[in-house]
Amino acid sequence: MYFLLPTLLVVLAFLLVIRAAAIGLMMTGLDEKRARFQALSAFSGTGFTTEEAELVVNHPVRRRIITWLMILGNAGIVTVIVTITSSFVITTGYQLPITILVLLAGIYLIYKVATHRGLTRRWESFIEDKLVQSRVFEEGATEDLLHLLEGYGLVRAIIKGDSPLITKSLSDCKLNEKGLLILGIERGKHWVPIPKAKETLEEDDRVIVYGRLDVLRSLF
Repeated sequence: MYFLLPTLLVVLAFLLVIRAAAIGLMMTGLDEKRARFQALSAFSGTGFTTEEAELVVNHPVRRRIITWLMILGNAGIVTVIVTITSSFVITTGYQLPITILVLLAGIYLIYKVATHRGLTRRWESFIEDKLVQSRVFEEGATEDLLHLLEGYGLVRAIIKGDSPLITKSLSDCKLNEKGLLILGIERGKHWVPIPKAKETLEEDDRVIVYGRLDVLRSLF
């Protein structure tokens, strides 16, 4: 019994650490669902795929977060299992069902705390404020900054001869209404940075566009 209660507190602490790590991964550009899955996978040592692993291995901040989760997970899971097993082994008589009830009640309370929206939001806000103040999150790769929201990206598209955008000015194309932003135009050997609204698109222009990937695929 004396070992069980501290163990339950450790489990709760680990859940908070996983949630904090997920916030850190989200701040590097991962979407919420993928960040939580990555954090849980790293801590438990399961669930990784080659594609998922590349998302964190190629990014220094994500790699650091995942490394710490792996270290804590390997040490923490073994400790929890050994402690809980020892509690049952040394418990005899009427104390055994009490220990089981305490364990089940503790797991239930931990679940309620971990899924309580108010508490989790406060914890996430606290962690986010601390991470914002950290130098690690002051800067990020341009690609990561542009992928803060799932489904958004930066692409280079070629204006083909049958494109409805040819001979139209950027204002007439109304790309901003579709949530798209042209950052530059490559025209032969010339580069037009941050083109003005009156700039006209021509055949074989290469445009650097930011926006929703599904819209970009349908338009270019």
